[in-house]
Amino acid sequence: MGNYVSCTFAPPLMKNAKAARVIFPTGEVKQFRQMVKAAELMLEHPNYFLVNSRSLHIGRRFSALAADEDLEFGNVYIFFPMRRLNSVVTAPDMAVLFLAANSAAKRLSAAKARVLPENGGGEESSTESENNEVPRLNLEGVESGFQYRLSYCRSRKPVLETINEEPVRSR
Repeated sequence: MGNYVSCTFAPPLMKNAKAARVIFPTGEVKQFRQMVKAAELMLEHPNYFLVNSRSLHIGRRFSALAADEDLEFGNVYIFFPMRRLNSVVTAPDMAVLFLAANSAAKRLSAAKARVLPENGGGEESSTESENNEVPRLNLEGVESGFQYRLSYCRSRKPVLETINEEPVRSR
């Protein structure tokens, strides 16, 4: 009984939970405010499958959405190529997610940018920018694991140094 209440009153992770966001293979991010089935989107991109970003964990396998599943509002979904269906999620896979999220945030902030005259209007624009907050993708839970994985998986460069060995002494 207590579990039901705690699950139903959990606040959404994204500020705008009235839309489902989908990152397409081209890097484009689209918002869907109506209920959309995964099959509808997969028909447009037949060689790709959809994954919920919350199910992506480095070192685990992709969990693709079933064709009859509805996209849930407040979640971010990503298209991946079919050849990756049974493979393990890697750091570069997560990088695709973050690059798309960053480019979408930059495009949204660039669209809201305004050119103001040199004199006056500066104070008004700061209050307007506070009131008109730009919606951004909230990927905090994934980001910490991604940063750890990037630092852990840095490529090692071989060092060509002479190995000094001590002579073996018998007793």
